[in-house]
Amino acid sequence: MSPIAYTGLIIAIAVVLFVTNKVPVVLVAMGTALGLWATGVLTLPQALAGLGDPAVIFIASLFVVSSGLEMTGVTAWAGQLLIKGAGEESRTRLLLLMMALVSLLVALISLNGAVAALLPVVVVTAVRLKRNSSQLLMPLVFAGHAGSMLALTGTPVNVLVAEAGIDAGVGGFGFFEFALAGIPLLAGTMAIIVLFGERLLPQRNGATMPADFSRHARTLIEQYGLASGVHQLRLRATCPYIGRPSREIDLGSWSGLQLVAVQDGTTGGPLHRMLAEGDQLLLRGDAEAAANFAAQMHLAFREESAGDSEETLFNRRSGLAEVVLPPRSGLIGQTVFPGMVTESGDLIILAVQRGAGDVQAPDAVKSAGIVLQAGDTMLLQGTWKALDTHLDDPDVLVVSSPELVRRQAVPMGPGAKQAIIILFAMVLMLATGIVPSAVAGLLAAGAIILCGIMTVEQSYRAISWTTVILVGAMMPLSTAMIETGAAKMLADRLVGLVGDAGPTALLAGLFVLTAIMGQLISNTATALIVIPIGVAAATAMGISPRPVLMSTAVAAAGAFLTPIATPTNLMVMGPGGYVFSDYWKLGLPLLIWFFVVAVFIVPMIWHF
Repeated sequence: MSPIAYTGLIIAIAVVLFVTNKVPVVLVAMGTALGLWATGVLTLPQALAGLGDPAVIFIASLFVVSSGLEMTGVTAWAGQLLIKGAGEESRTRLLLLMMALVSLLVALISLNGAVAALLPVVVVTAVRLKRNSSQLLMPLVFAGHAGSMLALTGTPVNVLVAEAGIDAGVGGFGFFEFALAGIPLLAGTMAIIVLFGERLLPQRNGATMPADFSRHARTLIEQYGLASGVHQLRLRATCPYIGRPSREIDLGSWSGLQLVAVQDGTTGGPLHRMLAEGDQLLLRGDAEAAANFAAQMHLAFREESAGDSEETLFNRRSGLAEVVLPPRSGLIGQTVFPGMVTESGDLIILAVQRGAGDVQAPDAVKSAGIVLQAGDTMLLQGTWKALDTHLDDPDVLVVSSPELVRRQAVPMGPGAKQAIIILFAMVLMLATGIVPSAVAGLLAAGAIILCGIMTVEQSYRAISWTTVILVGAMMPLSTAMIETGAAKMLADRLVGLVGDAGPTALLAGLFVLTAIMGQLISNTATALIVIPIGVAAATAMGISPRPVLMSTAVAAAGAFLTPIATPTNLMVMGPGGYVFSDYWKLGLPLLIWFFVVAVFIVPMIWHF
């Protein structure tokens, strides 16, 4: 068999395996790369080159940046704005806002970067509004494809098209000139998704949908009897406690008040030094008694309602965690009491619960204490950093990971400003092109780690290795198509069939060729193959190459029919619970609209 025949056979086998979904997609992708090597189509370095491709490195770094935005609560904040703007009932408003947001972001950075940044936002929104993620994630990506035609920086294909125009002597395209085609594409995409998306998309969620932690703090506070009567008092400069150790605070003469904790005014954690101005006392008890105590001891007092108790215990600086004592825990038999600081010195035991609801809250008698047993649960409070650091202890089992809770429930938390600055710096580097995209992504990911937003270990976990390996392993397929001449052979034959039927037929033929190839290989590689053929055909027919080039850019953006068409299609496959056959159902109507724009609207703007 010839190299072209081997390449065609490998593509056919891969497509069948992808469609049947019987073999993990990563194994199919790796098998494709190894098959190209085993048949002699590619050398081993060529077959494995995709795993080190700059685009793959860029995608991996974007996962780190996206996770940094999520960990600091930036995505939770964006999700709250999206939910607030869309409302909980209006599906149409939610879709329109989401698609407009991703389109604008794609115009500034790459499609991969925009989808990676907004993916956790949309997943959290789906959880929060109790909607199926499959109804939102594919519209997110497909609107991003349309949005890539709003500006020169939307996709590498736009840059290739602009450079090809300059090389052909007909001039390039302006930064926002692409929007003349992009706006109709986006408007039609939005209309099709809003009108038909609900019926064309499946009703399911991903296998690993996150829990909704939006009301997690309220749930814990109510369960442990802390929903009312929690007060936070700040020491003023004239407070008599200043300069004294916290153990000297005595509330024995204040009936109905219980000291829960003494917090460092700077960190929000337990105090380990003499009291100073700005430090805080956490009290539980009657509001009037707390007000009298605050007035007499020169404390800044704010009466807390049930809702405010949640904010007092659960905020940007500090949070709550629920832990269970497993059998054989080293803590079994130890005596603890509410308000006690743990051995690490960074966490406070707010309450202990035994069995079905025997809660030992801060008003329990401290002298008696509670002897811990297997199955007891404790409510701990401390800074987010302390919760992350100390709850890996094998003596306790964490009910809900503080990291996951913080990502959803604490908008604009610690490090949010730094994460936003890093994001904008990356966008600036990508928009100006002062460094390659992979370098911009690596610099941003490195800055996320250096700023302390994430650890190196957390960054490893943030990367979707399935997506990274899948994209890298499929890239050699583009190389094989080019190296064997299979792509050029198909393109030449198609142009030969339609070239004499007029310029409109040429656009239609090039669109079909670009769209078909773009479902199987990189749309950038497809554009590299089709662009020179289109320019040559336009020159031979005596027409301007400009509409041919723009039509090719539109066709390359229409990668809707398969999950392997673009990395972003793959990104949403797991969280959306999609299978291979889900993509073409919504993708086909959108591809038809892209055909209309490329073949009939583009020539009205850029004349032959």
